[in-house]
Amino acid sequence: MRKPISLIVLTLFSAISLTACGGGSSAPEESFIEGSGAVTKIEISKRKAAPALSGMTLSGKTFTFNPEQVAVVNVWASWCSPCRAEIPTLIELSKQYPEVQFMGILTRDNPATAEAFARRFAIPYPTFIDDSLLIGFKGTLPANAIPSTVLIDKSGNVAARISGEVTLTSLSNLIRKLEAE
Repeated sequence: MRKPISLIVLTLFSAISLTACGGGSSAPEESFIEGSGAVTKIEISKRKAAPALSGMTLSGKTFTFNPEQVAVVNVWASWCSPCRAEIPTLIELSKQYPEVQFMGILTRDNPATAEAFARRFAIPYPTFIDDSLLIGFKGTLPANAIPSTVLIDKSGNVAARISGEVTLTSLSNLIRKLEAE
């Protein structure tokens, strides 16, 4: 009789664990799915304007993005395992490409917890604490998983998205292509 109960508990635990990036609690992160790392690119002629990105950051300062440069916008939360796993890659690439504006958008997270996370990893770029900025990506390439990373071209248009954890190769290739345009 113990085997069926163990099997039921194991099956239930597995199903709960797979429901969201952050786990199977009743927390808001349940509505997010973890992306596969798939890259979506938009042809230059079909790109649409990125939303204005301006607002309060985790550091308590106001930041406004100047859309005349390539930008990488990473949507993340401190409770998200793939977000934590990709942060060293994002930090490294932000240092390798100082002419590219890296930004974060915190979603469904406690700003104090996220700020401690950002301090611990010494994230060198601003992270907006207002996830309503994500609404502005509707109609282009909205963040469809967490993490999601959207790239903006020099004209201020949404050019690509990585749905899920970024890799050094995938993000570097996209940045180089956008810089060459």
